[in-house]
Amino acid sequence: MPHTRFRRRIGTVAIAAGLLAAAMAGATASAAPATQVTVQRACSAPAAGYAACLAMVDSDAKGRPLSRSAAAAADLHPFLAADLQDAYDLPSDLLGARQTIAIVDAFDDPNAESDLAEYRKANGLPACDADFPCFKKVNQRGGTTPPPADAGWAAEISLDLDMASAVCPNCRLLLVEADDNSIENLGIAVDTAVELGADVVSNSYGALEWNSELADLADHYDHPGVTIVASSGDSGFGAQMPAGLPTVVSVGGTSLYQDDSARGWGERSWRFAGSGCSAYVAKPAWQKDKLCGKRTIADVSAVADPSTPVAVYDTYGSGGGWLALGGTSAAAPLIAGVYALAGNATTVPVQYPYSHAKALNDVTSGPAGTCGGGYLCNAGPGYDGPTGLGTPHGIGAF
Repeated sequence: MPHTRFRRRIGTVAIAAGLLAAAMAGATASAAPATQVTVQRACSAPAAGYAACLAMVDSDAKGRPLSRSAAAAADLHPFLAADLQDAYDLPSDLLGARQTIAIVDAFDDPNAESDLAEYRKANGLPACDADFPCFKKVNQRGGTTPPPADAGWAAEISLDLDMASAVCPNCRLLLVEADDNSIENLGIAVDTAVELGADVVSNSYGALEWNSELADLADHYDHPGVTIVASSGDSGFGAQMPAGLPTVVSVGGTSLYQDDSARGWGERSWRFAGSGCSAYVAKPAWQKDKLCGKRTIADVSAVADPSTPVAVYDTYGSGGGWLALGGTSAAAPLIAGVYALAGNATTVPVQYPYSHAKALNDVTSGPAGTCGGGYLCNAGPGYDGPTGLGTPHGIGAF
């Protein structure tokens, strides 16, 4: 299968770091007319034997790049690293120094290192330089020859690296680029990430279920002593792989916003966050929900709604600069960063959050999901499909 390209030239929220910070402080363009925002996939939908990246990109109604004024008129103020740290009460400045987060994606982002450097600089995060060599890029065999470049997956790679950095700026980042987006090669890339010393592996892609999925995937995503997380999907109800594996922490999605609560932030479920009941994977003993007799998705969640986007810096084939992105692709590397902050990835099993749910923000409301009702696609008190057990409130559940 040929590798995917952008269906459009991704729109940039072309805002310098200072202006972006001002926007987050509450600046709006009151005189400008409202801008209708549409959302585009960064990559094509998954096909048999292949996975799709799950990054979602904000654009205008005609799929054109959002100008600075259009972004302001649409009231889009993408979250910075400090916002995410504050929203999830994370000790990001203090922890993570001995942890390595591996980011597994397909194809090459030629600008990954320089784009990451710009994001970290703009957000006041420590530079990955000779004094702190916190970034390394390899192919699926651990070598330095990159696979073919792809603009859609480059946006995904930038999103993943930026979110892991935002949450755990003291962690080391290992980018492992698979030769293509085939399930087989992505699985090999996960194995390589583990072999090279990853404590946590983040996977922001998904494929539709198939009847031999356990035989094809189980070994690649089962590495005792290493926490593996995966995005639950961006199409609402319907199980995806590898998020549905019992050895993987499945990460759903929310809408995140500031409010007047004691926390200072509120969350609702995101209508299109992936959730579901696997057709083939047996129910783990640690899942107790009643309406799904097999593995239920998701386990935990974080911000994913493109209407409450995160700020990402990407320049390869995207128009260049600051983007407003969402999707459970944002949530998975964020949760990977929280696991790294907790520093217990080698000893904490997948089911750990289920016995520490009180250390999570329970997401109890949100728009109707896509399966007609019930906890499998609608948020409510306790466990639900789109948000799992909830979102991080510090590191206690990880």
